[in-house]
Amino acid sequence: MVDAKILVIDDNKSVLSALEILLQFEYKSVQTISNPNQISSFPNFSSFDIILLDMNFSAGVNTGNEGLYWLREIKKKAPHISVIMMTAYGAINLAVEALKEGASDFILKPWNNERLLTTVKSAYELRKTQKEVVQLKEKETNLKQVINQNSNYIIGNSKALNRVLNLVQKVAKTDVNVLVTGENGTGKELIARELHKLSPRQNEVFISVDMGSISENLFESELFGHVKGSFTDAKEDRAGKFEAANGGTLFLDEIGNLSLQMQAKLLSAIQNRVIVRVGSNKPIPIDIRLICATNCNLDKMVSDGLFREDLLYRINTIRVEVPPLRDRENDILVLADFYLNKFISKYGKQGLRINQQAQDKLMAYAWPGNIRELLHTMERAVILSEGNVLKPDDFLLESKGSISIENGPNTLEEMELIMITNALNQNDGNYSAAAEQLGISRQTLYNKLKKSSK
Repeated sequence: MVDAKILVIDDNKSVLSALEILLQFEYKSVQTISNPNQISSFPNFSSFDIILLDMNFSAGVNTGNEGLYWLREIKKKAPHISVIMMTAYGAINLAVEALKEGASDFILKPWNNERLLTTVKSAYELRKTQKEVVQLKEKETNLKQVINQNSNYIIGNSKALNRVLNLVQKVAKTDVNVLVTGENGTGKELIARELHKLSPRQNEVFISVDMGSISENLFESELFGHVKGSFTDAKEDRAGKFEAANGGTLFLDEIGNLSLQMQAKLLSAIQNRVIVRVGSNKPIPIDIRLICATNCNLDKMVSDGLFREDLLYRINTIRVEVPPLRDRENDILVLADFYLNKFISKYGKQGLRINQQAQDKLMAYAWPGNIRELLHTMERAVILSEGNVLKPDDFLLESKGSISIENGPNTLEEMELIMITNALNQNDGNYSAAAEQLGISRQTLYNKLKKSSK
């Protein structure tokens, strides 16, 4: 017995009884109603799998218009139910009209029992398939949401950052290829995700690939996929990153790490918008928004023969340069406060704050590792903190060393650094007091310290 629910709607009680007797041995639940007006108030209507619906209910009327009306009403309430139309008056044009309105099949009265059971079985298989399609679409939507969700977001309001975000907003609406450049740790992937989030493809998938981690012998398989048996470990067909990103955005990080041979294969796919799986000859068209990123100087690499000029032109329609943290003014303290609160919550260090001297130290540092370095610095400081106040000594920052006064300064910059160091020592590390002693603003003091630590 099939675990399915069937509803029969017909004004002829003899028809209802006959169908109930016939179907109850095949299907788990069979219900009947003789008045189609009950359709509007029938409970749990969408729980039925199949409906057998008469096309004529009024005496002397055989146009089928009543049945078509109720078919439309049923489809409004439950669009995925399989509806089989029944009538004693057969007409090809009536059957075609019913199918256009969403009916799955058509039965003439009087019916052949075997044929009717076969028709109902086919309608049930169609209903199962439609259910599976709906479930797959829901899973696909949920999967895209999981893949695209990113708890990290862009923080800051500096002029340098706002210039980048303004450019991102303009470019995101288009489908042009974008090259995101910048030092390590500046947040290039966050910019790529922002481009995707603001684009018409925002509800599709965002696939990120670290090109620096892909070995040359697996490059084609990872990006373009492979078919079963194409190489030793190819035990099944597998889609590559280009196919996985179809309809969405493909982000290729560290693209400057590719060999010239890998660059040639990538260029072909980008140029033709077609890929071929390893071991196959079948071309597969791809529809992606391409974003690449690198911390390398690709222009210099082109001059040195290390990067293909034609590939650079392809990926570099728009270039977005992400500024280093040292050029983002007060964003350093904004980010430090954000990470402080994040790690306070994570490690249960309530009431922790950064004092002014420590803030001055963070502002004066050049942050060669950018936001990534700041994140790790804040986490380390919170973990190792012993009181409620983070002081300068709680932040372990890399130093290139100090200049020996005994040897004497060799440049004007070295002389300035000695004067700044002496002023800070004389004022117990108070940056505001040191700046006042030197006759410069605190921001100028920060800038000179950053410049000296590069």
